[in-house]
Amino acid sequence: MTTYWAEHAWLPTGLATEVRFEVVDGRFAGVRRRARPEPGDERLHGVLLPGLANAHSHAFHRALRGRTHGDGGNFWTWREQMYAVTRHLTPDTYHALARAVFAEMALAGITVVGEFHYLHHEARARHYSDPNAMGHALVEAAREAGVRLTLLDTCYLAGGLTGDGHLPLDDVQERFSDGDVDAWASRVAALEPDATTRVGAAVHSVRAVPRDQLKPLAEVTRGRTVHAHVSEQPGENLATQMFYGATPTRLLADAGLLTQRFTAVHATHLTDDDTALLGNHRTTACFCPTTERDLADGIGPARALADAGVRLTLGSDQHAVIDLFEEVRGLEMHERLASNERGRFTADELMRAASVDGYRSLGWAEGGTVADGEPADFVLVRTDTVNTAGSKAGQILYSATRSDVDLVVVGGRVVVRDAQHRLGDVAGLLTTSLAAVREHR
Repeated sequence: MTTYWAEHAWLPTGLATEVRFEVVDGRFAGVRRRARPEPGDERLHGVLLPGLANAHSHAFHRALRGRTHGDGGNFWTWREQMYAVTRHLTPDTYHALARAVFAEMALAGITVVGEFHYLHHEARARHYSDPNAMGHALVEAAREAGVRLTLLDTCYLAGGLTGDGHLPLDDVQERFSDGDVDAWASRVAALEPDATTRVGAAVHSVRAVPRDQLKPLAEVTRGRTVHAHVSEQPGENLATQMFYGATPTRLLADAGLLTQRFTAVHATHLTDDDTALLGNHRTTACFCPTTERDLADGIGPARALADAGVRLTLGSDQHAVIDLFEEVRGLEMHERLASNERGRFTADELMRAASVDGYRSLGWAEGGTVADGEPADFVLVRTDTVNTAGSKAGQILYSATRSDVDLVVVGGRVVVRDAQHRLGDVAGLLTTSLAAVREHR
């Protein structure tokens, strides 16, 4: 058992002062507010937050940071550069890169990540001897980095969609595909959850999964966590409307995929009917503000979705930065830009999006909250840095950055202390793994 005393802690009821708690067998116990520290307590000076959830990640996109932002173009031209990275990834290079990326997330206070995983096979769709070798590489990488993982194994069957129909897979996309829903489901069935890993499912998009495959996919994923890219680009909406006479959200709804376990990633270009559908089914929407602005995707209707009953979560997606505080601020600040109003979300709403609702959207029935019996996943943010000095504790989400994270604990185990990860030099791990990816042929 370890005992802690925190100056400030974000509890389910909001920010509290002088909070004392124990960690017993990896779980919170005896959480009390306005408690005096006792001998033997580890005193935490700053603001203690529940573990942060990164609900949408593509780990290999980290190889693009600082290399794709200054050349103009749009989402589709950026995608070609992203595809080029996949040619250099093997289970070994992917493991090394993902371990470094997940460690970088831990340094930023992220304690659980949803990895939207579609890089399954070798070139020309040849299976590795272990058909889930790439997925297992991600699982082991997260375990070594000390973060929880939901592997969102992704179904990817077509090369795109135009007004005339679906395109065949190109030579890069063949690595992503199992051929059909049955083959995909058979491969995924061999993946096993454990204490720090959940296995979910994903529809890459209605561009990549034709309508006649959506209903079978809904049937084999019933009762499971399911994510999908939804209406990220106007071009996606236009092609879907031209060929199917419906929006992507309507296609997913008609197939039976919209449930309380479903998360629409991006949800940027929705119609009012789309918003109502997502709300009526009590789904979740995952916003990735730093990616959506980097790729010039647009600003999604976050407040309207929340008002319709949709839970909101956050992701760093392509990892132009890995900073959940920046994503939190993006959710609010993008709304301010679109509405000309401030305070579109309360601090408590933003905290839920960054923590407990992210956990739930990733299939974790527990976590993301500081309360008795919950997994002891928590983050300490300093209040004496150049970023946070002078900030009110209740407004730390508006001033802190990833560099202000001092301590990260997952399941009661210290992963980051004094802003240092237990793996050591994470920048060195990133440098080495990125070099190996770029040199591999």
